[in-house]
Amino acid sequence: MDKALNEFTGTVRRAVDDYDMIQEGDRIAVGVSGGKDSLILLLALKHLQSFYPRPFQLEAITLELGFEGMDFAPVAELCRDWDIPYTCLKTDIKEIVFDVRREENPCSLCAKMRRGALNDAIKQKGISKLALGHHFDDAVETFMMSLLFEGRISCFRPVTYLDRSGVTQIRPLIYAGEQKIANLAESLRVPVVENPCPQDKGSKRYEIKQLLKTLGKDYPDMKSKIFGAMQRLPLPAWKPRDYRRRPLSEE
Repeated sequence: MDKALNEFTGTVRRAVDDYDMIQEGDRIAVGVSGGKDSLILLLALKHLQSFYPRPFQLEAITLELGFEGMDFAPVAELCRDWDIPYTCLKTDIKEIVFDVRREENPCSLCAKMRRGALNDAIKQKGISKLALGHHFDDAVETFMMSLLFEGRISCFRPVTYLDRSGVTQIRPLIYAGEQKIANLAESLRVPVVENPCPQDKGSKRYEIKQLLKTLGKDYPDMKSKIFGAMQRLPLPAWKPRDYRRRPLSEE
């Protein structure tokens, strides 16, 4: 087993343990977009499955949004190599968001439709737990977006139960920095599927990402301090079992 993946999986396990994300007998679906985050999450959970004291089942599911040029065949091959059941579902989300509705700010509608489609897909399979690839940087960026654009102190939760659908969402990468994930993806040569969405670099999240990057030059530990504040406030459901747990550095 790759040493880097082994170390990375240890970080994932700390998040899983701190927020009690996995129970014995769980069937967990990983939402695989084809990006580096969801692919690394999938492989880390597969490795965790081999030694975690609470046995769980794992499979991957992809929603094809309808963008041209997105080929998920390499992702299917990766799943076969790692013995992970894989499902790829076609949707018309791109057509609805960009061609029918022609949303000026399409990201919110797209995210809402993707969440709904994923929840429906796993429910049809009898699965009630969905693992998402949001990481440490995503959490900090979401917190800052809420603060600067909405005037609220808020962020997604490490574990979220959706009572309307009966699905529990978990985010095992919240202690893992984006650069660590990128480095591991390159090391393992995972088949990343590039996102051709025209909003990929025109969103509010991208603005915040660039702002944090600029501020980080003068305040290099700023993200870790923001993340720590989120746990110590704490935001709803963000208080961990153990405050000694720290996210990976970004380097």
